[in-house]
Amino acid sequence: MKNLHDISVIGVDLGGTKILAGKVTADRVVKQFKELVPKQGTQDQVIEALCNAIDQVFDSHIAGIGIGVPSVVDVEKGIVYDVQNIPSWKEVHLKEILESKYGVPVYLNNDANCFAIGEKYFGKGKQYENFVALIVGTGMAAGLIINGKLFNGANCGAGEFGTIPYLEHNFEFYTSGQFFTNVYQVKGEDIFRLAQQGDQDALKMFDEFGSHFGNAIKTILYAVDPEVIILGGSVSQTFPFFEKSMRKGLTSFAYQKTITKLKFDISTNPDIAVLGAAALPLEALNIQKTLAVNSLRS
Repeated sequence: MKNLHDISVIGVDLGGTKILAGKVTADRVVKQFKELVPKQGTQDQVIEALCNAIDQVFDSHIAGIGIGVPSVVDVEKGIVYDVQNIPSWKEVHLKEILESKYGVPVYLNNDANCFAIGEKYFGKGKQYENFVALIVGTGMAAGLIINGKLFNGANCGAGEFGTIPYLEHNFEFYTSGQFFTNVYQVKGEDIFRLAQQGDQDALKMFDEFGSHFGNAIKTILYAVDPEVIILGGSVSQTFPFFEKSMRKGLTSFAYQKTITKLKFDISTNPDIAVLGAAALPLEALNIQKTLAVNSLRS
């Protein structure tokens, strides 16, 4: 039987400014195309740009298409709602539209969930059954792998830890790139450069950030209890500068045995957004294959 990872699928990372589509075969992106999202484009214009990107990597060997979007998704029906960076997308029945056009199964999910399942299939999560894939960039959100499967929740809202109320705002306000602009009115990338040069003020900012981040991690641990937390997003690259203060904050966690076993890792695959979207059809095909095998056995 052909290995599941030898099947060719397409992964699409749909962002607010660009669309990145890739053909994925044998655990890697073998062909890729980038298309800009039309600024202030109508719903149909954005769909046309999306289809153009897919067209560049689609061929007769494609078994399915997966799309990650930065928004709320009805996973079962394949409907995208209220994409903040694409104002014209209020309710788009994207699965129906694309399956009609391409004749292959189409799967949708939000970008944080795609990050999680991408790490499960192609990244640092391969060896774990229970982990949190935490995106820390301009915002903060997570995807959850529980018992080896992506956990969406009832409404594709599981893992939105950044929106949990914290202090005067929410965790995202203090534990993403927003912290530097919200609290100090500076750009995170500028503070990162200064910290690399040993600037004491920058290092103190990262210490403060780490304290807040540790509180967010404790909340995640009480809710999920993962084996590992895999960090992605731009702020994850600054982890060495806030790890110490984060771990200091974890000393107040009630169950210290959990802390001694907990691991942290950093996502390193530059194609993980496309691979994560591609993992959606791979996950579905795997489930279908399992169901078929079980049916034959019974």
